[in-house]
Amino acid sequence: MRMTVIGTGYLGATHAACMAELRHEVLGVDVDEAKIEALQNGRVPFYEPGLPEVLERNIASRRLRFTTNYEEAAQFANVHFIGVGTPQQRGSYAADTRYVEAVIDSLVPHLEGEHLILGKSTVPVGTAAALQERADKLAQPGTTVEIAWNPEFLREGYAVKDTIEPDRIVLGVQAGSNAEAIAREVYATPLANNTPFIVTDLQTAELVKVSANAFLATKISFINAVSEVCEIVGADVTQLADAIGHDDRIGRKFLGAGLGFGGGCLPKDIRAFMARAGEVGADQALTFLREVDAINMRRRQRVIDLSREVLGSLIGKRITVLGAAFKPNSDDVRDSPALAVAGQLSLAGAAVRVYDPQGMDNARKVFPTLDYAASLEDALTGAELVILATEWDEFKQMDPVHAAELVEKQVLIDGRNVLPVEQWQQAGWELHALGRSLG
Repeated sequence: MRMTVIGTGYLGATHAACMAELRHEVLGVDVDEAKIEALQNGRVPFYEPGLPEVLERNIASRRLRFTTNYEEAAQFANVHFIGVGTPQQRGSYAADTRYVEAVIDSLVPHLEGEHLILGKSTVPVGTAAALQERADKLAQPGTTVEIAWNPEFLREGYAVKDTIEPDRIVLGVQAGSNAEAIAREVYATPLANNTPFIVTDLQTAELVKVSANAFLATKISFINAVSEVCEIVGADVTQLADAIGHDDRIGRKFLGAGLGFGGGCLPKDIRAFMARAGEVGADQALTFLREVDAINMRRRQRVIDLSREVLGSLIGKRITVLGAAFKPNSDDVRDSPALAVAGQLSLAGAAVRVYDPQGMDNARKVFPTLDYAASLEDALTGAELVILATEWDEFKQMDPVHAAELVEKQVLIDGRNVLPVEQWQQAGWELHALGRSLG
């Protein structure tokens, strides 16, 4: 098939490259000329394992190219994906849908014939219906434009696999729609591999992604709330999580107590979900998400407080924060717990040095005043306190004996509960963690 993917950020660039990998002809569209030039030259402007190879392979095969021209996009295909961002509005929890609306405004006037626009962006419920009205007003006489919704479920670090081999495909359609047949052709390869295909109304499809993220955020904050109790009474939250995780109704995934969640999706999505619930009159339905958010933010402060308890005072103390990205296998520092802790420690008077395998450039843009190390060894050298804040394999696999030779004091806060405690303690380290007593 021929298709366009409008918006070439994380979601759009990944979707465009992977659709070409599924042997479709794809035109990526964006208003950012620098981004388009980079992609057209095979350069991915963010870190995502496996994506550069997919991009280069499909540009070389001429199944994939990029443009800033909406008129060219309108002529290229009759199927169009929207993959632009929906950031949190300034001064509000609500999602900002202006970029999604701009796609309709820029594309629809150029369309001729029959077209299907498939939204992938995470939007407030009701957005698709509003976009349909907008498209109907902008369409030329004799042109029909249908809006359907096909939410994305990408995990940063696994986005290529999640696009090519998704665990489910959701499609929201209107009554009398032709979108299902087209979507089945788009996703013929994963469907041939028995990927579940769920067809819903527009509203349900819009709610799926935010509901999934709200559930995951709730699960993370639940175990972090329990970890607060564990710290007070001397229990071990990791053993507790193992024990309840064996219940197949609960499961062990997302029960990792620690610094909490961040990134561009979970925090934004749960806040937007709350805001939209209030707008549609379900004010009380999602109030619990406020506490989910509050628990998550408290974990960051707990690391600051624990650092102060360990060091006595933060002023002038040399503290190394291992991690800047919100999760491993990503360079995304949006709402990153690791970077938030580093920044707060610096504001409290500590001399903070940060190291992350991939997130350094983005971190510098957010906190240019922090000291950024050139390597893990550089980061550890002379530290009076080390905080493991992002669970990169490089940090999990550190040799505690060698690390001890580099630091000033062998004191470490494991903010992710991922280090082998006994091994580190045998090497002479004073270890601290969230939700555990390691004395």
